[in-house]
Amino acid sequence: MFSKILVANRGEIAVRIIRACKELGIRTVAIYSEADAAALHVKLADEAVCVGPASSARSYLNIPNIICAALLTGAEAIHPGYGYLAERARFAEICHDHGIEFIGPKPSTIESMGDKAAAKKAMQAAGVPVIPGSDGPVESDKDALEIAREIGYPVIVKASAGGGGKGMRVVYGQDDLLRALNLARAEADAAFGNAEVYLEKFIDKPRHVEIQIVADKHRNVIHLGERECSLQRRQQKILEEAPCVAITPKMRQAMGEAAIAGAKAVDYISTGTVEFLVDQDGNFYFMEMNTRIQVEHPVTEMITGIDLVKEQLRIAAGEKLSFSQEDITLRGHAIECRINAENPEAGFMPSPGVISAYHAPGGMGIRVDSSIYQGWEVSPFYDPMVAKVVAWGRNLDEAIGRMKAALSEMVIEGIATSIPFHLELLQDEGFRSGRFHTKYIEEEFMAKK
Repeated sequence: MFSKILVANRGEIAVRIIRACKELGIRTVAIYSEADAAALHVKLADEAVCVGPASSARSYLNIPNIICAALLTGAEAIHPGYGYLAERARFAEICHDHGIEFIGPKPSTIESMGDKAAAKKAMQAAGVPVIPGSDGPVESDKDALEIAREIGYPVIVKASAGGGGKGMRVVYGQDDLLRALNLARAEADAAFGNAEVYLEKFIDKPRHVEIQIVADKHRNVIHLGERECSLQRRQQKILEEAPCVAITPKMRQAMGEAAIAGAKAVDYISTGTVEFLVDQDGNFYFMEMNTRIQVEHPVTEMITGIDLVKEQLRIAAGEKLSFSQEDITLRGHAIECRINAENPEAGFMPSPGVISAYHAPGGMGIRVDSSIYQGWEVSPFYDPMVAKVVAWGRNLDEAIGRMKAALSEMVIEGIATSIPFHLELLQDEGFRSGRFHTKYIEEEFMAKK
């Protein structure tokens, strides 16, 4: 096992990693920007190094400064968390070039899964169900028209190197396709420096369901069940739960086996997530693979009892998985609410500022992952998420009851938060009955307000 690692991230995920390291007796090095000098992850780490000014581009994305910090402090490995450099193949390569273990997959795996068209081709070759569409990036407008006619409208145009809804357009007829292609290419080029796009059959009102996998360096790969991630706003997840109420045991087994087959096909190592779209008939299709720990990983931890961050550390150190597929039992139901510094009553306007009062909820089955404290200033420079509240119950109703109690108890003053929005969502009959899809928040829930 490592004796010291550097955590190349900030906020709640940095705190989460540092706590896991403490449990394993690993010393930690935090990096921070000038704006984060008083951050909780800096206070909790054994050492801390400033890597630049407030701007993420000059600090948390400053690869030379981060590598120097690791070398100067004698860190043997770097954990990238999620976001920032977590899915940068070049960063993983640079770590290896300097004799530093990158806590995550191999650079080649990150690169192949980061290109959505290449990822789709790899999954298809492994026998994983994929959405009908183009075989890689669309080469010409003529090809796009032919493919769309073949698979049938509506179709969706997606950026090959994209994410977060950038470079994405839904097209309902031939007359709109060429315009959508041009807009998607321009947006993808501006956002990712890659204008390539591909076409897929558009699945109306799907569910977004992901499978958590864990794979060691000894070719052992298992899955830990699914997470329901359909409740989104502007392609950003708001509330996640595990398990998914719409997934039968037979579907879970099939999706898990597909995720494992895909992971083995790309020689996957570490924790990762294979994401699927599930249509209204129960068919599932590969969407993408996230080659990192996910924001919503706590709901899987709550229903399996497995610490995914500690598993990442053990895997990176060369240890074998300490459990098999047969050892995995899903127990109860878990919900995670992402608490953002946003004002739902003002169109979810960001709400930075100083936290004048803070109280974290407690009680049976409640977990709070956060990096805030009273007196901390929520910066406008970074992601607005300030906490993740997770509730576990023996069933969905108990988990909802505990989450409502926890959010009602939680106090965050000085800034606006999304807590009132979550409390309304938890009361919604569509959510409570499991009758929702990826556009439910925007097309149905918000319309009721």
